[in-house]
Amino acid sequence: MATSERRPLSVLTAPILAGSLLLTAFLLGLVVSLAPLNGLITAFKSLFTPAVGVDGLVLHYSWWPRLTMALLAGGALGLAGVLMQQTLRNPLASPTTLGVASGANLALMTATLVAPGLLVAGREWVALGGSASTMALVFSIGWRRGLSPGVVVLGGLVVNLYAGALGMVLLLFHQEELKGLLVWGAGSLAQNDWSSVAYLAPRLAIAGLASACLIRPLALLELDDASAKNLGISLKWLRLGGLGLAVFLTGCVVSVVGIIGFIGLAAPNIVRLVGARRLKARLIGSVLLGALLLATTDLLLQGFAGRLPTLLPTGATTAALGAPLLLWLIPRLRMTARRPPSASSNESFRHPLPGRLMIVLMVLIAVAALAGLTIGQGPNGWDLALDPPVLEWRWPRLLAAAGSGILLAIAGTLIQRVTANPMASPELLGISGGAAIALIITLFLIQGPSNLLLVGSATLGALITLGVLLALNHSSGFQPERLLLCGVAITALFDAVRSITLAGGDPRGQQVVAWLSGSTYYVDPISALVVLIAALLLALATQPLGRWLDILPLGAAAARALGIRVESARLALLSLVALLTAGATLIVGPLSFVGLLAPHMARMLGFSRARSHMAGAALLGALLMVVADWLGRQLLFPQEIPAGLVASLIGGSYFMWGLRKL
Repeated sequence: MATSERRPLSVLTAPILAGSLLLTAFLLGLVVSLAPLNGLITAFKSLFTPAVGVDGLVLHYSWWPRLTMALLAGGALGLAGVLMQQTLRNPLASPTTLGVASGANLALMTATLVAPGLLVAGREWVALGGSASTMALVFSIGWRRGLSPGVVVLGGLVVNLYAGALGMVLLLFHQEELKGLLVWGAGSLAQNDWSSVAYLAPRLAIAGLASACLIRPLALLELDDASAKNLGISLKWLRLGGLGLAVFLTGCVVSVVGIIGFIGLAAPNIVRLVGARRLKARLIGSVLLGALLLATTDLLLQGFAGRLPTLLPTGATTAALGAPLLLWLIPRLRMTARRPPSASSNESFRHPLPGRLMIVLMVLIAVAALAGLTIGQGPNGWDLALDPPVLEWRWPRLLAAAGSGILLAIAGTLIQRVTANPMASPELLGISGGAAIALIITLFLIQGPSNLLLVGSATLGALITLGVLLALNHSSGFQPERLLLCGVAITALFDAVRSITLAGGDPRGQQVVAWLSGSTYYVDPISALVVLIAALLLALATQPLGRWLDILPLGAAAARALGIRVESARLALLSLVALLTAGATLIVGPLSFVGLLAPHMARMLGFSRARSHMAGAALLGALLMVVADWLGRQLLFPQEIPAGLVASLIGGSYFMWGLRKL
């Protein structure tokens, strides 16, 4: 009885405490931001009419419109997040995790290059078309699993990566035309007048009224489908209406301020965690919290802008702050029932003669390498290029591509077998992203870092990422969906670091762009030989680990019964994954999907035992990267698509197809 009497007080304490902390942070942001502009009194006087002097003009035409835009955009994204989560019954649904924001961004980039007149007619409709396209693609991926939370969010992740790869292709070929979009695309709230506020406010007001009209029908989605249908609700049209409003809200915000990360995910979940259960309370709370979160972040950034060495876009900063929040939320969210890892899902038919199949793959690699060296387009069209200068330029690229393919393929095989998760890979678990973050930090902090230092920093970043994954997923038995969702957060953190890097205007940003795209263009002969030799040596070093890899997917109990020290074996294998991923990331960037694709293809061909599986995946990884490098040189000749981006497009397509088959 005493416990029940104290419960209402505890329920009220969390929202009051959270609200007090946020309001304090907001007021602190106001004070810090207004300190250089003569304080609060001058600010309020200049809200309606510009005061005399430069400070008054800045306040009226820039500071107040920016604050208003932050409140509008944050509230709209919070509302969009609630609508998505309620409609899909998925606490991880948001404009960011479902690929809606990236689709809108890609559509606006494409329209800027191809049909700028469409932007004049209505930016929000261009963004809406891109958002709706990516949302439809995510739906098609998760439809067979009944829009399962894990599958939908993973589908959104890969659509995000796919749209990002396409956007990187556009950026590489049109850097001058899209240079102004880099800061905007990272989420910029900078304003020069009230026109953007006047453009966005009425659209958001209409969407807000429509959302209010849907509160009671959407509340019925908390019931199961059968109960909702018995109450006369058309689930198809209700879901279409709820998601349509969310997509419209996101498209409007993206068309004005670019991509703002994680507000749509963070605000609804925080409101739920502090005690809001009814939909109406969550809608109102998410709008207010989203507005305050974004405004507070932006105010603090403005206040400390003069003390920072580079420009920090507000959208990328919210993503960087939101990624740790998502990592904290994942263990607290209800997913599917816990179950121990099973090796049965990884088994397929066993090829009777795997050695003969490996010989076939070696022949295919030799043919692809010969074609990559000699066949290509020139000024006179397709021809055979046997000139020594041409061959000397091509063979280092070919060796580097093959070596990186081997490294990623073995890393993917190791991590799939250790976690008993056929959809795991260094790219999707964020290991490549962790290595990339460490590399970017090293490039910006140290002048002219050596290759050894780059490899060391990338390995350290990958190891830290693995440590986070192990810590967050150990208690759940490395449940596949949870493990991959942690990769969502780490990948989002990498995207935020990349956006901040590119938006800062630093000349080294171009070097980062070239490296992130996964181009082998700048590989020299010595580096190519080192990569290939290291890949071959590491491939040989993994062969004695075959017994561990055959037994670990059976589960910890079975492995211990057979005499394996499970924790030590997992630590050794995952450390090897970090080293392999770091070496490959230096050559082909962080998002090639070869670590996912090659092990799957090897299993489909009949390489089932661990040793043959690793060897077959290594050969397929080399083949994939050699072909990707050759295709990248030929598809848009005389321009090139980097091998890493070509592999991303191929691997991303395969992953979307694979998710539909789950």
